[in-house]
Amino acid sequence: MNYFAHAFRFLDDPYFVAGTAVPDWLNVADRPARVRSKHVLPFLDDPDAPTAAVAGGMRQHFHDDARFHESRAFVEVAYALTASARDALGNEAGLRPSFLGHLLTEVLLDWVLIEEAPAGLDAYYRLLDRTDASRVQVIVNRMSPRPTQRLAAMIEAFRAARILSDYREDARLLGRLNQVMRRLNLPPLPDHFSGILPEARWRVAGRAGEMLA
Repeated sequence: MNYFAHAFRFLDDPYFVAGTAVPDWLNVADRPARVRSKHVLPFLDDPDAPTAAVAGGMRQHFHDDARFHESRAFVEVAYALTASARDALGNEAGLRPSFLGHLLTEVLLDWVLIEEAPAGLDAYYRLLDRTDASRVQVIVNRMSPRPTQRLAAMIEAFRAARILSDYREDARLLGRLNQVMRRLNLPPLPDHFSGILPEARWRVAGRAGEMLA
């Protein structure tokens, strides 16, 4: 699952919402500092309310991912989008199609949810804007076996970029996908790759309820 799918049911607590994003933020900003579920559990009842909320959001993220990635709908949609990516990339495919099938399924599920409730995306960013990025970093460093100094900057950049808004348009979505490709040192996707996105949106929208059940 991606950022909004983790958070859309909990748009009433800024630090819980931030917690749902922390594992993905760390994966981008400082992968060795990743926090596991076992590191979060001791902080769920922390007397500091923001700490408990961040821990609760992180636990929700781990729970969501475990359920989501085992669902039949996710496996089938990701497989179909892998095939579409392979066909679109041809000899350029390399090892990317399965990764792209997985990634597209997740980001387009966010798009489905945003289309269903556009006000929810505004609420999501308003809540994140109310959090203190440095405080979130301090909270996470209490949990992490390997503290990070990069998380606060990642939160600030994420809030400023408003990347989830770009999922609505194919050209802008392709640009965001290519940001991921650059971060992973993979070749960029060609412009014609956007040709598979309308069908990909249709496939994800048709199974979104099953993936979220």
